Amino acid sequence: MAEIKVPELAESITEGTIAQWLKQKGDQVQKGEYIVELETDKVNVEIISDYDGVLTELLAEEGDTVKVGEAIAVVGEQAGGDTGEQAGAPEQGKEKESPDESAENNAATDHQPVSENQPAEEDNQGRVIASPAARKLAREKGINLNQVSSQDPLGRVRKQDVESYTPEKQKPENNKPAKNSAEKASSTTAANTDDSRFERIKMSRRRQTIANRLVEVQQNAAMLTTFNEVDMTAVMELRKKWKDRFFEENDVRLGFMSFFTKAVVAALKKTPYLNAEIQGDEIVIKKFYDIGVAVAADEGLVVPVIRDADRKNFAEIERDINDLAEKARTNKLSLKDLQGGSFTITNGGVFGSLLSTPIINGPQVGILGMHTIQLRPVAIDKERMENRPMMYIALSYDHRIVDGKEAVTFLKNIKQLMEDPESLLLQG
Repeated sequence: MAEIKVPELAESITEGTIAQWLKQKGDQVQKGEYIVELETDKVNVEIISDYDGVLTELLAEEGDTVKVGEAIAVVGEQAGGDTGEQAGAPEQGKEKESPDESAENNAATDHQPVSENQPAEEDNQGRVIASPAARKLAREKGINLNQVSSQDPLGRVRKQDVESYTPEKQKPENNKPAKNSAEKASSTTAANTDDSRFERIKMSRRRQTIANRLVEVQQNAAMLTTFNEVDMTAVMELRKKWKDRFFEENDVRLGFMSFFTKAVVAALKKTPYLNAEIQGDEIVIKKFYDIGVAVAADEGLVVPVIRDADRKNFAEIERDINDLAEKARTNKLSLKDLQGGSFTITNGGVFGSLLSTPIINGPQVGILGMHTIQLRPVAIDKERMENRPMMYIALSYDHRIVDGKEAVTFLKNIKQLMEDPESLLLQG
């Protein structure tokens, strides 16, 4: 017998939540094979088995919180012989099953098929037999699997069963004693609130972490926001002129984020306290420029980091942004991708935001917010007005170490560099 334990994940991560078991009790596992998906504060990680054998016991269920070093499963030696389910061999005279059918039959071992729309079957520990996807969806929606009817002939609850589930009012049973008036009142209240007009969705671990971190920043930092606006005419003209050649030579499109990233690096060099953090009673100024770029993923906002942005050209920055955004959308970000940023950029403009006050990504002390580009009349001189593509930019900063003068100077530098984008080529 050998225990599978939660491995060391990262310095800042001490626990996680069992998202789904990729292997079930009784399944054969091989060394190096993924057996469980663990949801942490930042990313989902898959834990492997360090042993060959049979998964004899699951010590934690989906949705349970487990700590680093805690045992979550037991692997026993592979049973010998040529018969029975322990050897995993099909019985003689039976057709070979598909992987899906085999998994469903193993999960429903020793249970008789149930008729359509019957309650789901339970295993010998009283636990409803359900697929990992069904358990995860039920947990997110706050649905009790015991109340979900299964369409599967073997009684296994599938994802589509959970999706089609609608809560029904409980019918009183004839053999139950009548409730007293207080119980009836309580039952009536519950019936009035627990109906199709409400949907309960359990917060994912990442969403809980995001919520806690944002509240923590607002409580601990003296956060203030200052604004400016940028005339995007020159950037748009330069981008239009070079975008086709840029794509041909670099196989990546030229966007606005690389311009802003280069401008941020140049501005940080002139206002170093915005590239710092507070540790106790000390200010730690960072001599590197790892710029975080906020990305909206399905499970919540994540901030992957562009390493050494000061040493990269436009093509390298655009390539990094595209790669990190794709990882975020496909849930393939590693912990390394998210750690160690010194300053963050967030672009609410892609969703149409005209103006906002972004919240600092602690322990950083500054974040730049970009917004949608909108045509507005601008005074060119005393005699002329023109419609120009304008963008509001916002800098939220920690007033404990960053003064208003530095914050305004930072935004002014961003504005000047973006309105004269060719000067960014001189920033290295």
